Amino acid sequence: MSRSLNLLDRRRFLSLSAAAAATSALSAFPQSPTQPTPATRPGSLRLIFFTDTHTQPELRANEGTALALAKVKSLKPDLCIQGGDHCFDLAAVPRDRSLMLLDLYKKTEQTLDGIPIQHVIGNHDVFGRDPGSGVEPSDPLYGKKAFEQRFNTRTYRSFDQAGYHFILLDSIQITPQRDFDATVDPEQLAWLKQDLAATPAGTPILVASHVPLVSAAPQYTPPDDRAAKAASYQALTGLHGFLLGNSREVTQLFEGHNIIAVLQGHTHINETVFWRNTPYITSGAICGNWWHGSRWGTPEGFTIVELADGAAHWHYETYGWKSAAPEPDPLAPLARPRSSPGPRPPVDLL
Repeated sequence: MSRSLNLLDRRRFLSLSAAAAATSALSAFPQSPTQPTPATRPGSLRLIFFTDTHTQPELRANEGTALALAKVKSLKPDLCIQGGDHCFDLAAVPRDRSLMLLDLYKKTEQTLDGIPIQHVIGNHDVFGRDPGSGVEPSDPLYGKKAFEQRFNTRTYRSFDQAGYHFILLDSIQITPQRDFDATVDPEQLAWLKQDLAATPAGTPILVASHVPLVSAAPQYTPPDDRAAKAASYQALTGLHGFLLGNSREVTQLFEGHNIIAVLQGHTHINETVFWRNTPYITSGAICGNWWHGSRWGTPEGFTIVELADGAAHWHYETYGWKSAAPEPDPLAPLARPRSSPGPRPPVDLL
């Protein structure tokens, strides 16, 4: 009996020793940098990215914005990001009208009824930037100050939610001549590099910018469109008005990080371009063609992004708006805009 117990004890000891050795061997290897730690493992989150509301009293634009946000609310998102150009047009109109437009937008946004929302600055959100507005640079709301005060936020920043890291960029810079140049300035680039370096390896990251970092839109721009005029303006002045002027500097910083989506506005078209296995998702606008119907076949709408287990899936959603003053669109809206494709490859295969 005693010999049998000793054999059992010996076998148990050997079994436990082998398990301990295996555990020790596994812990000797560093965890894969593509895998978040369990404490930061991403969960599920419904994000709605809506952009270019261009709120104003004319063209029933505030009614359209309210209708869109009512549709957003009905979808019960965990988070909204407004991608810029809240009003039309804080950059160029007199001070009193800009204040009225800001109040109108804030009142309309209350339709969301407390749903968390983050705001990205757009070129039409820069208070009194155009000298024709009559606003002086000494005004306490001039430039980006109105945005920072009304939305109680910096123009670029990052935050974490549900295991995802969100980066909101400021793609609008004011020149000494009070023009705007669509770039990410050097101070912000340094901040972005530091922010990415401080983000745990493998963390899924979403970036939002008003002006697109990557887009194919110039390839199919009608010759009489605003985009073509922006390209001519760039050739004449060296300033960037349609796409980000230094996107290469920004996208190089993304290398080695798990960027699962870049959300963009400004062009008012629904488009996705993949670059380095990252989807650059340009959303159509709440205002469509500046409240004159669809733009290049993209009707008024917003983008729904479903986040689950570190992956992003998205589709474009309309909200049934009928323009008070429609203009012809050379492209008919698609009945079924294509949604996101299959899963993204692991970051270490990029």
